Amino acid sequence: NLPDWGIDLVLWLLVLGAVINIFVAWFFDITTQGIHKTLPMEEVAESERSSGSKGWKAATYLSLAVIVALIVLNIVGGPKQLRAGDIQSLLVLPFDNYTGDDQLDYVAAGMQSSLIGELGQISALRIISKTTARAYKNLDMSLPQMAAEVNADAVVESMVMCYGDSVCVQISIVTSFPEEKQLWTAEYKVEKSQIMNLYNRVTKQIAEEVMVQLTTEEDILLTESRTINSDAYDLYLKGQYYWDQFTPEALQLALEYFNKAIEIDPEWALPYAGVAYFWVAVHQFSLAPSAVTIPNMFENLNKAMELDPHSSFVHYVSGLVNGWTSWNWGKAEEEFLKVIELSPNYALGHMYYAHILTCLRRNDEAVLHCQIALDLDPLNPMIQALSSLVWTTVGDYEEALKACEKALSIVPNHPAALGNLVGIYAIMGDHRLSLEIWTAALYLEEETRSSILNTYDQQGLEASALEFITEVKLLTGGDFSVDIGQLYCMAGDDVNAMYWYEKAYEARHPMLPYLPTGYYSSEPFKIEGPALDSLLLKMNLPLE
Repeated sequence: NLPDWGIDLVLWLLVLGAVINIFVAWFFDITTQGIHKTLPMEEVAESERSSGSKGWKAATYLSLAVIVALIVLNIVGGPKQLRAGDIQSLLVLPFDNYTGDDQLDYVAAGMQSSLIGELGQISALRIISKTTARAYKNLDMSLPQMAAEVNADAVVESMVMCYGDSVCVQISIVTSFPEEKQLWTAEYKVEKSQIMNLYNRVTKQIAEEVMVQLTTEEDILLTESRTINSDAYDLYLKGQYYWDQFTPEALQLALEYFNKAIEIDPEWALPYAGVAYFWVAVHQFSLAPSAVTIPNMFENLNKAMELDPHSSFVHYVSGLVNGWTSWNWGKAEEEFLKVIELSPNYALGHMYYAHILTCLRRNDEAVLHCQIALDLDPLNPMIQALSSLVWTTVGDYEEALKACEKALSIVPNHPAALGNLVGIYAIMGDHRLSLEIWTAALYLEEETRSSILNTYDQQGLEASALEFITEVKLLTGGDFSVDIGQLYCMAGDDVNAMYWYEKAYEARHPMLPYLPTGYYSSEPFKIEGPALDSLLLKMNLPLE
């Protein structure tokens, strides 16, 4: 059960030992009087010469032939059997819906998400996240091609064949080396109330089939028995389905389904976490005042934590709330580390932890977790958009632009990607392009946009920023306080910039903690002085 590198190491040590043995035997003799340097043949008396042994010669030649054969076999290769360590990463494709009911697509999507979540707890495996995995649905690509694109060693194919009082599924593992080959397949039928236990069972079976060793903690988590209300589970899957669409209308539907699930099963933690997550998103995008969002966040989060303190999703939401609402960075870091401990493959957990680290000016660590998130979920537009801020903070503007462009290629007009483009171009000195994107992202009327850009062309950045500020105030009523603060920085008015940043502090604006990052501490957004230091201290952020 040695991994490939261990087998190679043993082989090459044998080769090295053989070479050393040849040289030592050539120059030295082991005699009854000890080890002596080998004398030239002409200096050795006939009576002292040892007689040749055909047996030893044959053994030597045979050993040499075996070593050469092993080297050739290892380099050229041949049909290989699966060994421990051969499969270290999996691509879990969306479940195929073979129930005959097209209305159950939300079930197939939810089951894929749940299986990825369970498999993601195994630290010895790299599990591609659901957003990237779903990008391959209905693509005209072979399984080896899909696996190669995301550097996966095998693909998990699944189908749901019945979904009623009972759930019937088929799960298969297909390897892509040396050719596409089905490694394992199994069918399961369970009562719907036992479906969470089914995911545990399948996860443990897959771990056994691909020969990975579970830790003691992982084995305990995957052995826990969980029974849920079938109707509540249906509603929660619908909530997840609409949440993943991430439009204002879909998010509202997600909230409704999460709340209905709570009504049916008030002792199940995940719907409460879903409701808390909804209010986090509303707060993040300034869609409701903090007086509404914050109490709803904490009420539902606290209930979820009480019901299931071992859920990585509950800890993930807690990390978001403690970081970007309470500004309790120690607690936020603790929560994200718990997420990563429980689910090492949770891409958003790694990415938001990277953002926590950028706010705390620990950029090397931030880049590490940013890269892990990108490796796990490269086709997730939010992951790409969030990574751009990390790259901007460390001064890699080329990589930051690439990340924004990739996000926008997946979801045109992605708000986070557009927002980061605004900052990147401004920092790089292309102020006009920055203003073009910014005014478009806020959906200003074309005449207003043209006026702001004409002002920039004729009078420069400060005048256009002041005109833009007037329009933003009219449009939002001052809700975009951080944006207004940024624009005052661009206009060279640090006093008014700090005034609006203070207003953002009062509203607990989630973008305010980024002031210490490279995004906000570079020209033209840079601001310094005791007022800024005081504000950073109030947010529990380091001054350097």
